[in-house]
Amino acid sequence: MSFVSKNKVTLLSLISTILYFLFAYFLERTAFYELTFLWVFLFGCFYLLMKKNTLSFTNLASISILFRLIFLFSIPNLSQDFYRFIWDGRMILEGFNPYLSLPETFIQQGFYPISDASELYHGMGELNGSHYTNYPPLNQLCFLIAALFSSKSIFGSVIILRLLIILADIGILYFGKKLLENLNLPVKNIFWYALNPFVIIELTGNLHFESVMIFFLIWGLYKLQQQKWILAAILIACSISIKLIPLLFLPLFYQWFVKGGILANNIKQPVDEKEIIVIKTPLKKWISAFTEMKKLLLFYAITLGTTALFFLPFYTSKLITNYKSSVSLWFTEFEFNASFYYLFRAIGFLFRGWNEIVLIGKITTILTILFIITISLFRKNITLVQLITALLFGLCFYYFTATTVHPWYLATPIVLSVFTKYKFPIVWSLVIILSYQGYSNFPWKENLWLVAIEYFVVFSFLIYEIKKIRVTKLTI
Repeated sequence: MSFVSKNKVTLLSLISTILYFLFAYFLERTAFYELTFLWVFLFGCFYLLMKKNTLSFTNLASISILFRLIFLFSIPNLSQDFYRFIWDGRMILEGFNPYLSLPETFIQQGFYPISDASELYHGMGELNGSHYTNYPPLNQLCFLIAALFSSKSIFGSVIILRLLIILADIGILYFGKKLLENLNLPVKNIFWYALNPFVIIELTGNLHFESVMIFFLIWGLYKLQQQKWILAAILIACSISIKLIPLLFLPLFYQWFVKGGILANNIKQPVDEKEIIVIKTPLKKWISAFTEMKKLLLFYAITLGTTALFFLPFYTSKLITNYKSSVSLWFTEFEFNASFYYLFRAIGFLFRGWNEIVLIGKITTILTILFIITISLFRKNITLVQLITALLFGLCFYYFTATTVHPWYLATPIVLSVFTKYKFPIVWSLVIILSYQGYSNFPWKENLWLVAIEYFVVFSFLIYEIKKIRVTKLTI
């Protein structure tokens, strides 16, 4: 690295360090313009660092870890969910089942079952405290670890939770690099995730556990690429047991198993993703198809069975009812930063005169299921890159039609895009800052014009990429 180039990297790193420090310790969520200023400048530094070809993997990894450590002693300033995390963990430590009780019930009765109960309840807010927890069992284990190490200090619990998330991101760097190498893709691609200011702020800064979910998912995909599909199934079950979202991915594994994925991935994946043809007699084809179908069904059985086992310690007759009621809120009551749903809602108001969120939520859920089944059956998902591309579009279709799209949800599309030719999730991670404008209003209110601008940019870039990639394929 030349002296001039080294100085530029040092300057970019120093500017980013200062901006992250200001973000972590001095920013209020309601200060939208200051928030946007820091966000845009951090993305500028991130882009310039990604364009420095002289930086080694070790250099970039060290910088990304340094940026995360800046947040180590900060209290999250863009989300209050961590108060519920700490509440759940301490409830388990005290012998309570977190899926069976509401925080507000204890507070209303004047019963404080854990340390800092009143402060945690007021921190999480009445909305969160009036609903049953929806965090799966391995996520609850993370909360319990924080309680074990710090059952009397909210600040101490925050540090433990943040360390778990940082360790998960280091694991993503490790297995992401290995998977990229096996797919003959540039290992630097992983830093579109690891160095992304959105990821650093929303996950490490605001303590969202998408990073732990992604860690198990990427590790599972790496093992799948190695044909260790039993271990892959267990790891994907771990991912589901952190956040339920990977359940959407299960149908998409069909072609990878049944139509040649195991055989196709027996060698390193070429970058151009050309289909690998295996010549077989008709009888051998039938035998092979039957064998791979058995593997697929076992893969599903192990994944779902392992997920069920994680829930077993918490199981009671009320668990399913309470958990279902909590999860259903995301489809029938909550609204935030939606795209097509807001259009459907406007049409409902126009023709019916009221909000049709329950009906629209059911329709969009059905549309998502149909879309995923369609690309599972009719889109080529034989190679691992094709499979990951299908995972990316299946998940994004769900988000494009969902009633609620919180910023931290984008972490999964971002990391999946690392292994594909698509980068629209990176652009989305920049413009999603517009969704925070609603918090600058009292009471909270979204500016739908800013939401429209956000999705206009995202869809425009997505269409541009689809056309560009299609043209590239035609010219090869």
